[in-house]
Amino acid sequence: MKTVFSAICILTFIISDAQESVWKKLATEPYPGKQDDITFIDENSGWYVNGYGKIYHTEDAGLNWIKQLEQKGTFFRTIAFVDKNIGFAGTVGTEYFPNVTDTIPLYRTKDGGKTWNPVSYKGNYVKGLCAIDIVKEQFINHGNIDYKTHVFAVGRVGSPANFMVSHDGGETWTSNSMNADCKMLFDIKMLNKNEGFACAANNEDITQSNAVILRTSDGGKTWQKVYQSSRPYETTWKVSFPTPKVGYVTIQSYNLDPNVKQQRIAKTIDGGKTWEEINLVEDAGSREFGIGFIDENHGFVGTMNSGFETKDGGKTWEKIDLGRACNKIRIYKDKKGKVYGYAIGVNVFKL
Repeated sequence: MKTVFSAICILTFIISDAQESVWKKLATEPYPGKQDDITFIDENSGWYVNGYGKIYHTEDAGLNWIKQLEQKGTFFRTIAFVDKNIGFAGTVGTEYFPNVTDTIPLYRTKDGGKTWNPVSYKGNYVKGLCAIDIVKEQFINHGNIDYKTHVFAVGRVGSPANFMVSHDGGETWTSNSMNADCKMLFDIKMLNKNEGFACAANNEDITQSNAVILRTSDGGKTWQKVYQSSRPYETTWKVSFPTPKVGYVTIQSYNLDPNVKQQRIAKTIDGGKTWEEINLVEDAGSREFGIGFIDENHGFVGTMNSGFETKDGGKTWEKIDLGRACNKIRIYKDKKGKVYGYAIGVNVFKL
């Protein structure tokens, strides 16, 4: 049965021509904790998921939301759409969160989210997924411009580390273990079908874990470690590349020592070959989650307690309202170049 909700907790971000940013909280069905992912195919049509096995859809820029699916025992962690019909939803899997019984890592819809079916794949068993990324490759097809769609997915938090890929728009999939490169995977960003980055950690034991960034230049066949933190209790979390050269990654600290307060971000200005740490805020309660940049200087970070905004590439940050535990920030541009965005955590916001 479909249920309609108005102004669900999603942040919509509306930006003027001068690139001034105002995030607006949307009305959504209440959820007790962090919701993990939201995606849009244009300014009006989008979907979001949560750990109650629910998928919601809007066709009016988040003013109203329809519950398309409620599947008890499923913890939806990530969602992405190729177009208005074809989309994918990944689950975190079992043996990590309580009351989760669904062992299927990936679902696909061909009708805009009205129905969802398990995805079959060849290769290593995938315990769960945390992120999906889609790359459309332009090519000439019988004298016309056409696109090949590549879909990438990684997971999971708490281990094991696996990579899934489809080069035919999600019709067929293969999976590979990445446990030789890392032990946990949280996010993936592909700049094209070959070059990309994965947010990772080098140990499933958080007390011994360092934050790790991995880079691939062959579509995920092999990975190179390009960053590793020097402190325990750390992981990376989410990644944003506003340009092919400039990218940002959030670094999480789970150190319970109250004297460990500094929150950091990793930044690259050479296309991900090298990374440097920059400071976000000195506050033990501001554990980082989502990150999204409009351009190489103007961006946002979600933390456990609030959001932060920078307009100078991370040199300075100002606290803003992005709700609590803002986990995913997606920034888009329409055909005319107008910037808009959506973000999700405990609430949903629009830019």
